[in-house]
Amino acid sequence: MPIQTVPDLREHLELAIRVELSTIPLYLYAMYSIEEQGSEAALLIRSIVTEEMLHAVLASNLLLAIGGNPRFDTTDLFPVYPALLAHHKPDLELNLAPCSSELIQGVLMVIEKPKVHSAPDQPDQYETIGQFYHAIETGLQDLAESSDLFAEPQIDRQMSNPAFYAPVAYDAEDSGGLMQIKDIDSALAAIEIIVHQGEGLSSRKWADPAHQELTHYHKLGRINTGDSPLGAVRPVPINPHTADYPSDLQSVSDLFNATYRFVYLTMAELFQARADKDSLVNRLYMLMLAVMSPLAIYLVTRPLPGGGFAAPTFEIYEFDEDPATSLANMARSVASSHQELSTVAETLGSD
Repeated sequence: MPIQTVPDLREHLELAIRVELSTIPLYLYAMYSIEEQGSEAALLIRSIVTEEMLHAVLASNLLLAIGGNPRFDTTDLFPVYPALLAHHKPDLELNLAPCSSELIQGVLMVIEKPKVHSAPDQPDQYETIGQFYHAIETGLQDLAESSDLFAEPQIDRQMSNPAFYAPVAYDAEDSGGLMQIKDIDSALAAIEIIVHQGEGLSSRKWADPAHQELTHYHKLGRINTGDSPLGAVRPVPINPHTADYPSDLQSVSDLFNATYRFVYLTMAELFQARADKDSLVNRLYMLMLAVMSPLAIYLVTRPLPGGGFAAPTFEIYEFDEDPATSLANMARSVASSHQELSTVAETLGSD
């Protein structure tokens, strides 16, 4: 069924946000498992993560522009692994797993598989995410013609300042970034960014006009063919749980999960009117780069009693006090037993 009503369009944009967010832990987990974090393979995956976050934000801006409300403050958007990629047919199981050719070819490249020209739009039970987004695109166009779809675009709530997003290595600035969405033209431009950066279209391999950035599908293809060698990968568990770790690592895992939850809560604040977006964006980058990353790298270097290494679990963490205060207290406690993480405690304590 095509998207025919505004509530239906909002539901599908909410689904788009959930789909984008469900892939990010997969990519991060695979990236963290690579021993050489500065390798081309690891940096290619990092570039995909950066743009998946951008796509989640653009989908949120789209939802706001048609009167919807992204809800990052609930746990509804948190995937629990193993999980199925929402509405994908045939079923595609998502697992937190170490990077491998099997993961890249059997899961990640399936997620990013391009839509062929003849494939129909498909808002539900899609084979490619491109079909799903083109169905949203068609719904936007049809409803914009028949209604005042962008009557209240909630511009003050959108995260649209281009300065808040900077491409990383293997991404190109002109492939697209943050943008304000207020009408059908800007809405369609946002959809184009999401599709071209991710899946591309048919055999098109470039995400930007100057052919400086590959699409996600072709970035993964470079790793899969060995053109960007994967190198050594740490044997981390599949879909780990904090409770299964030794007690001294459980606190580190909890801190990672609490930080990841605080990223979501920060996003919730960012999409509010009158939010101090500059300070919140600074907090967001601090949490991801100065806290989550070193915690993850620390975990994947800690051997487990039964063999292999620990890794982030991406489990839901519930705060029982102010998140910033709780994180600072948790980090100080962790650093008392894990001196290598003292900089994380200092970072959270100074926020």
